[in-house]
Amino acid sequence: MKILGVIPARYQSSRLPGKPLADILGKPMLWWVYRAASRCARLDGLVVATDDERILKVCAGLGLQAVMTSPDHDTPTARIHEVSTRLNADLYLQIMGDEPLIDPRALDLILPAELPADPFYVAGVTNRMDHPADVIDFSNQKVACNARREILMISRSPIPYPKGTLDFEYEKITGIQLFSKQALAFYSATPKSALEKAEENDLMRFIENGHTVHAVLSPYKTVSVDTPKDLDVVCNILKERGAV
Repeated sequence: MKILGVIPARYQSSRLPGKPLADILGKPMLWWVYRAASRCARLDGLVVATDDERILKVCAGLGLQAVMTSPDHDTPTARIHEVSTRLNADLYLQIMGDEPLIDPRALDLILPAELPADPFYVAGVTNRMDHPADVIDFSNQKVACNARREILMISRSPIPYPKGTLDFEYEKITGIQLFSKQALAFYSATPKSALEKAEENDLMRFIENGHTVHAVLSPYKTVSVDTPKDLDVVCNILKERGAV
């Protein structure tokens, strides 16, 4: 079983242009993500998938493996699908390029011991949310699962709605996701689904079309960098850790 780690890194960002190259303690954010992911011993390879020559150049200067992909992809999954048509593997592990605090142990949690029987295998790492404000924040995409930890729905709204009880632990999906080659091919060949368009979450394309998406709960939490404020938070955390 061959597993390829892929870090999608798009240059354009409405709230933080050039986000993958944002400076964190003297290194671009992408470097921190790549360094953490490279510590996962179960990966058979690791590559940055970008759409911009500036990112490609920085990767070359830092010794990070990278490939140029189309600028027309509107989701990370679409970018990873392109990688899957050029670099062969059984499973492709998405590691978002805007999560510099990612813990390699979270990657280990989602990787199966053997190749899954389901040819359309898809899974995503989730984190529990500790603060009520996080639950109502639309940037946190909440998940509802069945008893087998299969995702029923992903929403930016609080799900389930706490009408009958407040005794519920809310979870959000993270940027660590796993796809089989056939699942990526299905994704590319299938039009966007209604709920996917509404919620802007591409995993809903699988769910709405009857494919299982497994939720893997992780205690290793991270911070997605979407704004300059998020960047400051990450820098302060790394300083406190004495990271170099």
